[in-house]
Amino acid sequence: MDDGAMTRRRFLGAVAASSMSAAGGLQTLGTSERIGIGLIGCGGRGTHLARVVKDLKGRGEGIDLVAVCDIYRPRLERAAKEFNAKPYSDARELIEDKDVDAVIVATPDRLHVFNALDAVRAGKDVYCEKPLTHWQQFDLLKQLVREVRERGIVFQVGTQWLSDSVWHQAADLIKRGAIGKPVHAQTGYFRHGDWGERGMPIEDPNAKPGPDLSWDAFLADAPKRPFDPSRFFRWRMYMDYAGGPCTDLYPHCLAPIVKALGVTFPKAVVAVGGKYRYDEEREVPDTFDMLIQYPERITVAVLGTIANEWGLPSLIRGYDATMLFEGPGIVIQPQSGVKKERIEVKRERGGSDHEHMRNFIECIRTRRKPLSDIELGYYVQTALIMGMLSFLHGKVATFDPQKETINMQS
Repeated sequence: MDDGAMTRRRFLGAVAASSMSAAGGLQTLGTSERIGIGLIGCGGRGTHLARVVKDLKGRGEGIDLVAVCDIYRPRLERAAKEFNAKPYSDARELIEDKDVDAVIVATPDRLHVFNALDAVRAGKDVYCEKPLTHWQQFDLLKQLVREVRERGIVFQVGTQWLSDSVWHQAADLIKRGAIGKPVHAQTGYFRHGDWGERGMPIEDPNAKPGPDLSWDAFLADAPKRPFDPSRFFRWRMYMDYAGGPCTDLYPHCLAPIVKALGVTFPKAVVAVGGKYRYDEEREVPDTFDMLIQYPERITVAVLGTIANEWGLPSLIRGYDATMLFEGPGIVIQPQSGVKKERIEVKRERGGSDHEHMRNFIECIRTRRKPLSDIELGYYVQTALIMGMLSFLHGKVATFDPQKETINMQS
C-alpha cells in the first residue's frame, strides 16, 4: 500500500476495526505511535480544542497537531504560527495530508457535515463539534451516519458534558431499576446575554471575498447571498447558518439525558419560542422550549433562554424515584409511599474538554466506541431538527422509524 494513501497508523487502525486477534479481542495500536491531528476551522472553538491537543501532548499523550485549515487567511496564519502546523486553505487538502490521521471539525454548523464526510471517506477518524449538521441538513445527517458505520470510523461528537461519568453511571442505574420505569425528564440551558451570537467579533469590517476569504466555501449549500461581514464573522445570528439555542446549545444538555435514558429516536416533538429580548439584526430565536415524546412513553422537556441565567436542574423522574444530578454526583430520591432508601452515588470521573478529547484519542488506538459516538449524535440531532421544524412550521414533528423520515402534523 502506498504511504501517501494510508499511513501505517491508519492501516493498523483499519485492521483493528474489522479484525479479531487470536485471543478474541480487537487488535490495537501501540501507545507510543504518534497520532497526527488536523484542525479544520481556526475560530474561537477550534483554537481552544487545538490548545487542548497541545496540552495533552505536553502531558505525554502521543499526539501532535500537524495541520490547520481555515478559509480566512488571518485566522489561518495565526493558528499555523501558534501551533507550528502546516497551513491549508482547503479542507480537502488537509484531509489528504498523509501526516493527518484524524481531524477536528470546528467550522460553522453548515460545514460540519461536508468536512466530516470528506474525512470519513478518506479513512480519517473525526472529532466533530456540535451540532452534527445544520437543521436543514437531515438527509446529509443520515448519509454521514451511514458512511461512518460502513467504514468503521471513530467519530466523537463534541458534546463534552458526556465525558462526565455521571451520565454513564445514570444509564446503568436506570437499567437496573433504581428509579422504576422512567416517565419524565427535564433539562435546559439558560444564559444572560447574546454575547455568543452578536458578541462574535467582526475581525475586519472591511474584509472582502478573494484569495484571503472564501465566501463560497463558507456558504456551502446555504442560499447564495452577497458577502456581508456580519454574516461571515457573526454567523450564529442567522438562520442560514445556525439555529439559536436549539441547535447551538441544546446538544450539550440533551445528549446526556438521551444517554441516561437509553432512548433513540423521538416519536414526536413540539416546540415554541422566538426573539423575546434580542430582536435587532438577530434572526435566530433567543428563547426556545421543546417537548420530546419517545416511544417508550417518556417525555423530555428541554427549556431555555439567553434572556435570564436562572437555571433549570436536569433530572429524571421514574415511577419509584427521581434521579437528580447534584451533590456527590447522583441523588436518587424515592417518591412518598415507595419503600426505598435515598441513595447518593459518587461520580467516578469529572467531565471536561480534556477528558472528551482524551477519550477520542484512546478510541483511535483501541477502535472502541467513544463516549459521544455517531449513533447518539444521530438520535440527538434528529430530535433537535424536529424541534426546529416544529417551531418554524407551528406543527408537531413526528418521526417514522422504518423510513427514518420526519413528517409534519397539523
